[in-house]
Amino acid sequence: MKFNSRLVIFTLILIAVTTYCKYQFGPNLDWSGFSPIIAISLFSGMLINDKGRSFMLPLIAVFASDMIIHALYLSGNFAYPGFYTYQIFNYSLLLAVTLLGWALKGKSYGSIGLSAVIAPSVFFLISNCGAWLIDTGNLYPDNFTGLMASYKAGLPFYKNALMATLIFVPSILLTYNFLVRRTAALTLA
Repeated sequence: MKFNSRLVIFTLILIAVTTYCKYQFGPNLDWSGFSPIIAISLFSGMLINDKGRSFMLPLIAVFASDMIIHALYLSGNFAYPGFYTYQIFNYSLLLAVTLLGWALKGKSYGSIGLSAVIAPSVFFLISNCGAWLIDTGNLYPDNFTGLMASYKAGLPFYKNALMATLIFVPSILLTYNFLVRRTAALTLA
């Protein structure tokens, strides 16, 4: 993937959509978790052959959107901060999703669909287990029942992340192919 102005425009679009989704859906518990960031991480792993650089796109998108949300929070225009304790854990999970993109590559509709289901599922399982481990008995007991309660509490976020990933993976592929490759394709082959 070569650096050019169309890639910059593509990246700015991803940042804008990520920020918009956080701003619009984040405070509403019925929609919280509806974000393109898992799809961006997956796409980055599928597309960028330089494994070191494949981590940059999701990190740029999430960090820039978090900065904007944090500025809105500090100015009293958003309900919660963009930066929070244990955020590095979620950033690390997004990088793991990028690794998943490396493995699945998105060369066929089947691998794209499979990755769009697996990625938010893995994110959900690991992030809720992490939330349970970090909680140290405040919300959830330190036993199997507490872990299951953490998963149950996360189901609405999982549903939204799954729905968002199923919508945003093909949207990002189409946008990338149209803007950068100048073709209307849903695969990266």
